[in-house]
Amino acid sequence: MAFFTADFLEFFIELAPNNNKDWFDLNRKRYESSVREPFRHFVQHLIDQLALVQPQFKGLEAKDCVFRINRDIRFSKDKTPYKMNVSAIISPNGKKSKAVNGVYFELGPEHVRVYGGVYEIDKDDLLTVREGIAANLDGFKAAYSDKQFVHVFKNILGEKNKIIPKELRDAAEVEPLIFNKQWYFYAQFDPEDVLRDDLDQVILNCYEAGKPVESFFSKLIQRS
Repeated sequence: MAFFTADFLEFFIELAPNNNKDWFDLNRKRYESSVREPFRHFVQHLIDQLALVQPQFKGLEAKDCVFRINRDIRFSKDKTPYKMNVSAIISPNGKKSKAVNGVYFELGPEHVRVYGGVYEIDKDDLLTVREGIAANLDGFKAAYSDKQFVHVFKNILGEKNKIIPKELRDAAEVEPLIFNKQWYFYAQFDPEDVLRDDLDQVILNCYEAGKPVESFFSKLIQRS
């Protein structure tokens, strides 16, 4: 079934040149009926589907996973108040979760994207992940070389450090991803795919494709 109507995309297309509170307030009911509520139902549907086979998602609610459409403009040169997409992360404890296992996605008029991996990480966990990769080079390579992972996501991305601890340098010559300070991946789809009857399956398939890499990291970072 389709979760969204064409007005979902049209709302954002019209918001782009009118990204201000006055226009948004005039169109707030439209936002609620065409964007916010359908997205909330969609996220809850995905949670419920994942919870059927993944116990860690049981009891999770959409409100715990959906990000606000309001932008944080405190430290940004761009003062437009609203994001040009909706987004959510389905992970244990939702937006508060520090666990790796999960899926982040955003829907908007520019693209549909589904993300996984490690994006923000503290200094101690960064070292833990690097040491974990160095200690299991074959296992890490097998995870990101998984046929389905490569088909959906192609490769692992992320910013790198030029300098790493000397005890990791030999391993990094074999596996350059040890230089990374992020290990994330994403799949991108056309914005019109928001209207697909099987959009839920598209995102669930991405979640499944990312599990080999997600599982590798989760064994290193054991946090809720």
